[in-house]
Amino acid sequence: MKQINFFTILLFLTISSMSFGQLNTPRASQQATIVQRVGITDISVTYSRPSVNGRDLWGALVPYGMNNLGFGTATAAPWRAGADENTTITFSHDAFVEGKPIKAGTYGLFFEVKSNDTATLILSRDYLAWGSFYYDKKNDALRAEITTKTAPFHELLTFEFNTVNANDAVASLIWGDKEFPFKISVDVADVVLDEFRSKTNGQFGFSRQNWEQAAAYALNNGGDLNEALGWIDGAISGNFYSQKTFNNLAIKGQILNKLGRTDEYASLMDEAAALANKQQLNALGYQMMNAKDYDRAVKFFKQNIANYPEDPNGYDSLGECYKTMGENQKAIKNFKKSLSMNPPANVRTNSEKHLKELGAL
Repeated sequence: MKQINFFTILLFLTISSMSFGQLNTPRASQQATIVQRVGITDISVTYSRPSVNGRDLWGALVPYGMNNLGFGTATAAPWRAGADENTTITFSHDAFVEGKPIKAGTYGLFFEVKSNDTATLILSRDYLAWGSFYYDKKNDALRAEITTKTAPFHELLTFEFNTVNANDAVASLIWGDKEFPFKISVDVADVVLDEFRSKTNGQFGFSRQNWEQAAAYALNNGGDLNEALGWIDGAISGNFYSQKTFNNLAIKGQILNKLGRTDEYASLMDEAAALANKQQLNALGYQMMNAKDYDRAVKFFKQNIANYPEDPNGYDSLGECYKTMGENQKAIKNFKKSLSMNPPANVRTNSEKHLKELGAL
């Protein structure tokens, strides 16, 4: 039998390891990822979670200030905000961190921890480095000063999003009894509309409903009204997939009204009314009431009654319109008509309330 010496076996194992990769074994500090969405922007943090394990953390295991770690090329390195590889943070769209702009992408996340309950948050473009051993200030994408807080004790280092609003969220690193919070904000309306603009030349742009949705979103979220008007015109008549509907005419009408083009708005509402179902026509009547266009409001409510004479809600709505106009006798007549038709509970309650206010019940 041929003898194989130890050196040959060791060489074989080395080559095998290089060829097939290393065995994936559990880490001492388990890896985790947390994701939070703000608007349509995803913010994710990937990090490794060391334990306190009875150690003195701040100013000891995690030294204050920038430090020479005795390895790598960095002579002044921040804390890597976790264990093992870089802690990283990824933004799917442009955002703001502590009020400072940051481009979409992935960044290494570090803290320079200080002894006076403050810290410097550092986001580095060099997110592939191992920890902060190779940290280089020239790769900084953002620096922000934050105030740390005392927190309930966390044995495992943890990132959390404990405050989430429509346009911002607060991310926090918590370890031991210290919390490092920092605010992330997103111009949600800009992000949504930019995404729509980027998709209009593709399959997304072949859907009438997508153009309607974009126009309505711009209308209701501070977008460019003239741009929104172009979008809704495309949904109505600008392309082969276009179709005139109550919804898109109503959206266009609201845009025109907001632009101050009230005559065009009112005329378009007449056209929309011809395409409306019962609920839509009723809503259109109230819309005209709010615009103080009482002639059209009365016309739309009466049209609904003509279309659906057995619906007590039509009379209740017309009664409200007359009451708003100060024509109380006509209002009372319609509220009583509604009550005589055994209306649903919500309609009955509304008619009775108004009749009491008018001293007729």
